[in-house]
Amino acid sequence: MNRLAAWLQGVRPILFPRSLRYQLLSRILLILAGLLLVLGLSQYVFLERFLYQNRAAAVQRQVLSVPGDIWERLTSSNRRGPAEAFVFFPSSSVAYLNKQGRFAVLTTNGAEAESAVPRLSDEDYGNAAKRTRRDKPLYRVVNGASGEQLVVLQAVRSFQGTGGVVQIATGTAPLKSELYRQLRLYLALAFAALVCALLVFLPAIRRTLTPLSRMVETVERIDSGKLSERLPEPAGPMEIDRLSHSFNRMLERLERSFRAEQESRERMRRFVSDASHELRTPLTSIHGFLEVLLRGAAADPDQLGKALRSMHGESERINKLVGDLLLLAKADRAFDARLEPTQLGPILSEMEPQFKLLAGERQVRFDLRETEELPLDADKVKQIALNLFQNAIQHTDAASGVIAVSVRPHPRGAELTVADNGPGIAPEHLPRLFERFYRIDDSRARKLGGAGLGLSISRSLAEVHGGSIRAESRLDEGSEFIVFFPHGRRETDPADGGRTGGTPPEAGSED
Repeated sequence: MNRLAAWLQGVRPILFPRSLRYQLLSRILLILAGLLLVLGLSQYVFLERFLYQNRAAAVQRQVLSVPGDIWERLTSSNRRGPAEAFVFFPSSSVAYLNKQGRFAVLTTNGAEAESAVPRLSDEDYGNAAKRTRRDKPLYRVVNGASGEQLVVLQAVRSFQGTGGVVQIATGTAPLKSELYRQLRLYLALAFAALVCALLVFLPAIRRTLTPLSRMVETVERIDSGKLSERLPEPAGPMEIDRLSHSFNRMLERLERSFRAEQESRERMRRFVSDASHELRTPLTSIHGFLEVLLRGAAADPDQLGKALRSMHGESERINKLVGDLLLLAKADRAFDARLEPTQLGPILSEMEPQFKLLAGERQVRFDLRETEELPLDADKVKQIALNLFQNAIQHTDAASGVIAVSVRPHPRGAELTVADNGPGIAPEHLPRLFERFYRIDDSRARKLGGAGLGLSISRSLAEVHGGSIRAESRLDEGSEFIVFFPHGRRETDPADGGRTGGTPPEAGSED
């Protein structure tokens, strides 16, 4: 059993190849061989019938060439006629059935006995007697003592009106010989056709599968880490083109997901690094003041007061930083927003006293136009506006600063804009303004207590509403931050890092 199993295991790859090329070739050749076999069998049957019909027609013509009176006279004399009467039927047995039903054997095939002459049914003889000279001959193939014979029945008429049926039985060996010769010729041609098909189909299939081979090479390169590789389109046949198209779309999704994952990891790395740095600075400051106090400075009321005030400020900074970090962590998990239909203007008008108090001597202008009701969370809208307003305060002069807060309708929602007349932002900084811990002037932001999280929080809060935020700035002229709130929330795309889908308003668009 083990040897048989091993033999089958070795023969299986030959009988059942795993290569698609050879599978296609073997199946095509099997189908072709099956078609040739069916065609050969059909040809054998039709050729056999054709040969028998031709032989029967030749016998019919020979019988009809003999006058009917001769057949009747030979039967009435109860003897075999002269040899010249049967010169037309060599190697055949001849019998005659007259009108009275008497069956007489006129000649036999060589040494064949009269009893070996085949005798058909009365129905066959009756059908033959009804046929005319113009009808096709009636024949039967029978197996007798001398082997298979072709028996032809033909009705004859005499001048006196009497008639009978002549039976000619001849061996089918010559016909079979011709039939087998034709069959052997067909088998040789069929074998040659299979060999030619093998020689033709193999390169044709190889060329047809060339796009698949290229796909395999491309996939191997992709497997080595080159996600930017793409399969050629169009590659050839329609099915392969569809496969290439689907595979390319899958690669694009994988590349986007992989890039988003890499960006997420990089953001997380920067986030941890920046958060550690931001927390380390105030903690180091507090630790330093504590060391000074422990060394005896606590006995000096002035130094103690300064140290306590400094440590209190640093602790507030830590508290604000931790609060912002928790808020951003919530943003990554998705905010629990309570969106209710309301207008944007009244929410900002409620904050007018708070803005003026925070602005100090700066001039604050409001332009709150009426808008349609939008799905908004009032608390989060206020937080966005407060973050942007505090950012404007930090970057404008305390005496000559001007901050403008406006609300304008938009064809697809509404826009909140906070503009200032500060020093502006260089173009290279604009794309990264909303990244976490990103600051244009690190020393200035640190002095003012900023950690670079306000704009990032504002963007996350805007995306909760399905909106977006963008910045526009001109150096030495000022900056403005525009928050777009749509009529309804948009779906998010997981492959895009969870950001909202859709198309935000174009930068600088005006109503």
